[in-house]
This record gives sequence, structure tokens and C-alpha cells, in this order.
Amino acid sequence: MLIPRILTIAGSDSGGGAGIQADLKTIAALGGYGMSAITALTAQNTVGVLGISEVAPEFVQLQISAVLGDIGADAAKTGMLSSAAIIAAVASELERHPLPHLVIDPVMVAKSGDRLLRDDACSALVQRLLPLASVVTPNIPEAEVLSGVRIEGEASLREAASRIHALMRPTGTGTAAYVLMKGGHLRGPEAIDWLFDGQRWRAYSAPRLETKNTHGTGCTYAAGIATMLGKGLAIEQAVQAAKDFLTGAMQQGLPLGSGHGPLHHGWQEYPLAPVPHT
Repeated sequence: MLIPRILTIAGSDSGGGAGIQADLKTIAALGGYGMSAITALTAQNTVGVLGISEVAPEFVQLQISAVLGDIGADAAKTGMLSSAAIIAAVASELERHPLPHLVIDPVMVAKSGDRLLRDDACSALVQRLLPLASVVTPNIPEAEVLSGVRIEGEASLREAASRIHALMRPTGTGTAAYVLMKGGHLRGPEAIDWLFDGQRWRAYSAPRLETKNTHGTGCTYAAGIATMLGKGLAIEQAVQAAKDFLTGAMQQGLPLGSGHGPLHHGWQEYPLAPVPHT
């Protein structure tokens, strides 16, 4: 292909900082062709989520079918999926159109603290989508929900990752699966993420930044990984490239709004002054 085709299946953020908007900005910045299936509309800004209007599950499925049945995709990522019915629709269509790479960002709570995933949807996520994933990218609160483990340090983080990995390939068969445990919620001068394949660990470290402009970090990271996988990079290199891009976008986060401002996805072409390290 002349350009990697990347599908994002996620919610729309009217403020432009997260969700579909952040995904498409990331995909374009990293040299991919972005396509979308919108699962929900949110009335959202840097302060919070004012309202959510879910897309009918059958229409979510139709969007995915339209894209994959014609254009195809080299990789896909999921973000906000909201309900068990939407998760089932997404899983059914991805089972019909198997992809080389599927990155799942198990979005549960917005940066503002607003819930984005219903309680009944968590089990659907585990049962229907995790077995289809190449990579799942939980932050610490999400990993605690998925694993049932309270994460307070490296030992508990590794236990949680092991449990999540077991959910991805419950029969022990199929293609390789990876858990990327994002360590941004943990304390320390470095933001360390851990990639686990069921046996081996790899750490990715970056300086912790002193900034409140972090809206859309999870979306951007997962979309970056999907794009780099679609370009043919191995998972270890894809994660590193995505983390490097994310770090730059955070360093030049945009002071827009009065809450958590967005990242600067165009930082490579239009650089601004970086924020200081802690």
C-alpha cells in the first residue's frame, strides 16, 4: 500500500482533544490514512463531559462494514465503546473482517472523571474484544478494573498485567498478544510503561512532565501504536515510536480552555515552546 490504512472505532470529542478527533490527528501526523466508525457523540470540553448520545449499535457495525468491505485496514484501534451492545456490534464486525492488528484502549473514564463505559460493558469488553486484540493499553485505574488487582507498585502491576494477558488468549492459542501497562498514574520522576507478552517484559521510560494539558493522551498513544503497526513496525518499535510522539505532543500541550488542555498533535511540523520537566 502507498499509505497505511488505520481505522479508529471510538467516540467523538466536540472539544477536539480526545476520541476520534485525537485519533485522526495522530494517524495523519504519523503518516497514515485515517478512517473512523463513531460509537458515540459527546458534548465535551476541557472541563468535562456535558452529555453523551450513543450511536445505534447496528449503525456502528454498518460504519465498520462500509470501511472494511471497501477500503480495508492495516490496523485498527478502539476507544470509547460505551455499552455492551456497541461492543458486541464491534466484535461481530471485526470477527467478520479479521485485521492484522487491533489495538484496544479500554476507555472507562474521561480525564475529567466522567464515566465513559457502563458497568455492564466491562464484561462484554473482556469476553468479546480482548480475545481479538493484538495489544491492550490500560492505564492503572483501567488495569485494576480489568484484572481485579489493586496496583500499588511494580509487583502488583506485573500481577495485573499477567491476569489481563490471560484474558486476551484464554485458550492459549492464536496470534501473539501484548499488554501495555501505562504507568502515568504512578509516582516517580519517570513515566514508565511496561509491555508484556506473557513471558517477557520491556520498559519504556520518559521524563514526567509538569503540565495539565494532557487531554487525549490515551487515545493518542493507542492511535500511534496502531499507525506504526500498520506501517509494518514490530510491536516493540511501534510502542517506542508512539511514546516518543506522545511525549512531544505533551511537551507542547496547548493551554486551551480552563481544564485539561489538549495535546499538540502537530508539534513536529509546528513546534511550540516545550513545558519543563518535573
